Amino acid sequence: MNIEKFQEGGKTVTLYLSEKENIPLIILNTYSGNGDSVVEELRRLDAPDCNLLVVGDLKWDHDMTPWFCPPLSPEDTPCMGGADEYLELLLNEIIPEAREHIKGEPAYLGIAGYSLAGLFAVYAMYRTDVFDRIASMSGSLWFPDFKEYCMTHEIKRKPDKLYISLGDKECKTKQPLLKTVQENTEALVAYYKELDMDVTWELNPGNHFKDAALRSAKGIMAII
Repeated sequence: MNIEKFQEGGKTVTLYLSEKENIPLIILNTYSGNGDSVVEELRRLDAPDCNLLVVGDLKWDHDMTPWFCPPLSPEDTPCMGGADEYLELLLNEIIPEAREHIKGEPAYLGIAGYSLAGLFAVYAMYRTDVFDRIASMSGSLWFPDFKEYCMTHEIKRKPDKLYISLGDKECKTKQPLLKTVQENTEALVAYYKELDMDVTWELNPGNHFKDAALRSAKGIMAII
């Protein structure tokens, strides 16, 4: 596997390239690092081949959130709602640059993410029709008014595959918003199944921070 790196719009992009032609392109937005731990888990799981585009150096609470949300605690920072701005950068600059490096044309485009990036992956299908497959791992679907938004707005393109996962202890918290994460996630899974979407739902053992790389790899593997 060859690795290409480039900068675009202040983001650091790492592209893990397949040596084959016309292989799927999966975009993974990440909180930190270059995705190498996820790539290792994909190898360990013997996942199907793909081109993996990992975007780092994100303004996490800005780029991955659809609208403003106040801090959840005194030590926290507010979410600034810059998802549309970042999506424009992703669609118009980052993905076109990545396509210049891969062999042939991607069989399909997928988007995946963990935590707020999982929220962003779901939000993206309401804002653009370019992603064929979507994976949200431990997605922050507790985000205020997000469940209601999803159920009252039009999906631009129903994905061919949608994977959603959560840790079974993520709702075990005193924080009122975070406490809703499993209820909201399960409600959205049921809603998407009612829309006849191909949805895979997985409840993993542990809290939000357990096995993040493994959970990410499982989600990517599920949509390839």
